[in-house]
Amino acid sequence: MRYYIADLHFCHDKLNDRMDCRGFESGEAMNEYMIAQWNSRVRKQDEVVILGDFCMSKKVDVANAILERLHGKKCLIIGNHDHFISKPGFDGSHFEWITHYRELNDNNRKIILCHYPVMCYNGQYRRNAKGEPKTYMLYGHVHNTYDEYLLNEFQNQTRACKRSVLSKDGKEEELTIPCQMINCFCMFSDYVPLTLDEWIEVDRKRRAVIKREDYI
Repeated sequence: MRYYIADLHFCHDKLNDRMDCRGFESGEAMNEYMIAQWNSRVRKQDEVVILGDFCMSKKVDVANAILERLHGKKCLIIGNHDHFISKPGFDGSHFEWITHYRELNDNNRKIILCHYPVMCYNGQYRRNAKGEPKTYMLYGHVHNTYDEYLLNEFQNQTRACKRSVLSKDGKEEELTIPCQMINCFCMFSDYVPLTLDEWIEVDRKRRAVIKREDYI
């Protein structure tokens, strides 16, 4: 099984009362909760793609110790705060791979992976026979800030646009754009890594109730 999650920010104590307002008593309490949530779902043979900003500690041995405790085969899409991977003493064997960008297949669907949202991503026009998106763009970075509201507005406008295309029988038809960008922010899943199908459902429900006033 493959799971995805973004912006865990292990050891980032300030996120408990700023920006995310996660509400834990301490950074240590936050770390322990996130490790427990991760391990409640992930098993040894599972794969987890971390979409950036995994750990904020300046001590590489702390990052190594956290990675050692997390179940599964871990893969890292590098975020702007993942400085620990370039420090002496970092044990890269904790990850199957580390990169800034990757494209994968997940149950016959193409997945675009990047820490930063890519608004014009490879394959965003592609549909299956049912008219569903064949490509999904998974991102992090923006947490649940006003930037996430703006991205939601962009998706709504893009999905409302129509373009003329030729069908297989040569007839012209108008189709909407199946833009499908999913923010895998850890707080949206209570810090539990989710499958693509689970993220699709979480994203659908969350975006249905997004209001501008919630982000001002």
